[in-house]
Amino acid sequence: MTRVLAAELRLVALPLVRPFRTSFGEEREKECILVRLETDRGEGWGECVAGPRPDFSGEFNEAAWLALRDHLVPALLAADDPRPEDVRSLGGVRGNRMAKAALEMALLDAELRAEGRSLASFLGATKDRVACGVSVGIAGSPEELVEQVAGYLAEGYVRVKLKIEPGLDVERVRAVRKSFPDAALSVDANAAYTLADADVFRALDELGLLMIEQPLSHEDLVDHAELQRRLATPICLDESIRSAADARAAIALGACRIVNVKQGRVGGLLEAVRVHDVCRAQGLPVWCGGMLETGIGRAANLALAALPGFTLPGDTSASGRYFAEDLTEPFVLGPGGTMAVPTGPGLGVEPRPDRLRACTRRVERIPG
Repeated sequence: MTRVLAAELRLVALPLVRPFRTSFGEEREKECILVRLETDRGEGWGECVAGPRPDFSGEFNEAAWLALRDHLVPALLAADDPRPEDVRSLGGVRGNRMAKAALEMALLDAELRAEGRSLASFLGATKDRVACGVSVGIAGSPEELVEQVAGYLAEGYVRVKLKIEPGLDVERVRAVRKSFPDAALSVDANAAYTLADADVFRALDELGLLMIEQPLSHEDLVDHAELQRRLATPICLDESIRSAADARAAIALGACRIVNVKQGRVGGLLEAVRVHDVCRAQGLPVWCGGMLETGIGRAANLALAALPGFTLPGDTSASGRYFAEDLTEPFVLGPGGTMAVPTGPGLGVEPRPDRLRACTRRVERIPG
């Protein structure tokens, strides 16, 4: 039996080594909420993948903070022997998947640390290392983009994803493909296009891409199915997949041939496993997406990416891709463009106190 004694919410911000631009806008720092739970068996950490603005999803840090502080954490503190699988329905709160995912992660971390068991083994991991790709933001020029891609390939990344937006797409991708004819390339539109832009995707279809990620709105499964029928390149869905039910619907409609699984977007690690299971049963490959996580969230992503259905390189890039100094001990790229899955109890990592102090903007403790 586990009793949660208190929770701590912490808003942190880490400067990025390079501005990261997508069709949503440009980020120069990673701002996120960390959740620390104190239980009668120890403590656990979780990371919320929401950002400062409601652009990638309807959630953002200030809203997630209120959802956690005023609703989810009080319900958790009041529960008798709360289980990680209970978090998705805590207090009858609907939605708020990113906030719930952070709380679930912290509870899982606390329980598994107490048991001396790793998150990877709990989730059903079958690999001790996972293949790593890298996501490249929209650069200032085609030449700058090619230079960045060259650097990441030299570092050993086995897949490169190029962010695109209307007007900054085909010619830039073509330039990268010309420079690196054998590289595993994909593109990510972050829902910036409509079906009226089909000519753009027909042009991209000729460039030998691994996938075209989220070309249309997150609500447009039917249009994605229509676009997929016109293309040889697999469509991968990201923002459209918020649950295992969404994955089943997308597959049934033929809206995609690949799924990007982000534990925060679907409401937690347990739902992410269910998405993985749905796709695996239907023969669809999945991969683990990233949200510029600190080492806490990166550890969770690596554990998830070690499941058997994750057969494509994810966005589990090294800490140095984003931060001069991470919150935790840094994750580094190893042999063959792979990264080791943490094997320690729980997440297998925890924040360094000095880094935590330096990066914290706000802290609030919620006692039981």
